[in-house]
Amino acid sequence: MAKLDSDSIHAQLKDNLLHGAFQPGDALREVALAERFGVSRTPVREALTRLLHEGLLERRARGLFVKEIDPEQIMQVYDLRINLEGQAAQEAASVRTEVDLARLQGLVDRDRALSDPDDATRLSTNIEFHRALWRAAHNPVLEDLLERLATHQIHAPSSTLSVGTRWVDSLGEHQNIVDSIRERDAAKACELVQAHMATAKAMRLKMFANLMA
Repeated sequence: MAKLDSDSIHAQLKDNLLHGAFQPGDALREVALAERFGVSRTPVREALTRLLHEGLLERRARGLFVKEIDPEQIMQVYDLRINLEGQAAQEAASVRTEVDLARLQGLVDRDRALSDPDDATRLSTNIEFHRALWRAAHNPVLEDLLERLATHQIHAPSSTLSVGTRWVDSLGEHQNIVDSIRERDAAKACELVQAHMATAKAMRLKMFANLMA
């Protein structure tokens, strides 16, 4: 079996971070990771350097650690995503293809069929839907910006999707977004997505307030 290269290691570690395998403040050691992946330290070091530059890790005196939560930064990310996701939805409604619609509807149907998914599953399936939405806009620059913003929310506390009925409510909002894109109603698609993201922001802010109380 071929050894993993730095790109593959980077992708796996980033996926681990997204799914909560590492917690804020955890150390990521080259030696331990090299043993885990069965490679030398060089590709591991390259992968960790990329994660550092992406803002997912931070350097301290004793090495690289998973970045601590910055509530202010996460709120700033929400503000940017509200605007940019609205733009993506607006563009998607204008240029979407039948393949885009099939992908979006398939994700909504899949998520509605899940039986009480755990927090990590809700988080990962939700970002899949949003990535499909960005892709449907057929705007590579906008998609890249949104992808970069999303990485800054990886270390947020447990997903807002696990609060109360938010999971079910969110899936209903996803369906309404897909319907507006199917109908090519750009203004409505933009409005629905921005409201969807604004709700998530308000819930996240309340979660931070509860943690600080």
